[in-house]
Amino acid sequence: MRPERQSLRILVVDDDPDYARLVTTLLEQAGHGRAPVATSIAQAMALAPEADLVLLDHQLPDGQGLAALPALRAVTSRPAVVLVTAHGDEALAAAALRAGADDYLIKDPSLPALLPQVVERHRRQRALRDALAAAERDLVHAERLAAIGQLNVTLHHNINNPLMAAYAELALLIDDPSVPVDHRTGLLAIREQLERIRQTLDRVGTLRHDRTTPYLDHVPMIDLSRRTQAVPSYLGEAVLHLPDQDTERVVAMLLRHAGFGVTRVTGAGELTSRASEVGVAVVLIHGSGAPGTDPLGGFHPPRERDFRVVALVQGDPAPARAAGADHVIGLPFDPGTLCAEVLATLRA
Repeated sequence: MRPERQSLRILVVDDDPDYARLVTTLLEQAGHGRAPVATSIAQAMALAPEADLVLLDHQLPDGQGLAALPALRAVTSRPAVVLVTAHGDEALAAAALRAGADDYLIKDPSLPALLPQVVERHRRQRALRDALAAAERDLVHAERLAAIGQLNVTLHHNINNPLMAAYAELALLIDDPSVPVDHRTGLLAIREQLERIRQTLDRVGTLRHDRTTPYLDHVPMIDLSRRTQAVPSYLGEAVLHLPDQDTERVVAMLLRHAGFGVTRVTGAGELTSRASEVGVAVVLIHGSGAPGTDPLGGFHPPRERDFRVVALVQGDPAPARAAGADHVIGLPFDPGTLCAEVLATLRA
């Protein structure tokens, strides 16, 4: 699976041409393309709907960036906003965060090193939000498919038997020599319509999607003409122990789409039991890089095992590796590359 890196649309708001040139160059080198530049709050408000991230200078010709934060956060596209200032202090940073800024940067010699890190963090956070929204849609989709499956059972139970009885009675009438010839045309037309009902039942029985098509104005119906998409090859079972429910939903969705079965567990004991079952290919666990904590949350993978261990860690990855993780993915992780990293770990 080829990694798909989601880039950000970034707006630079600053009236200093030298600073703007430095920032746009840094962003371009980081793979985000050439960022547009606004030199005032008014221009920023006009361009913000097309941005995912706004790098907002505090001092601008038509006002202070801090005062513009509420209006920028109210933009329909909801861009993240990083306030940037040449003369910052802790009070301004706190005020910016209270006003809705997502982050805060100072124009000092550390900026060239910090800016790409801040932008990458916000890129991953936005990608995770998008993936979480997709996971929620996946959940709704699964619930709709379950309802369709239940309806399918009901239809077959209540329609299929009477339909077969109607077929049988109709066949007797068609074969009965006492039935007038001019009635046979009508009987054959009835058989054709019964066949259409049977074919519709068959399509419902193999339905694996919930896509709709217009029936009447504002009234959709399930589209039975669509073919079910091919299911990806089964790659084995993935066991998840991720206490954060949002992260767990995103990871589960990504792994299912890649071809893994997914089992969720709630504790280290259950994880140990599940991981030892036949067919488990990988264990994904929330790890820790903080001193004094268990690097793998109480899970102790055996040295001899058929599965790989992938830890999601915020901070130092070394403790998780030392505790037995085969691969460590930093938090926030990139949804576009997660499955590629898991697959690479399985092939290693």
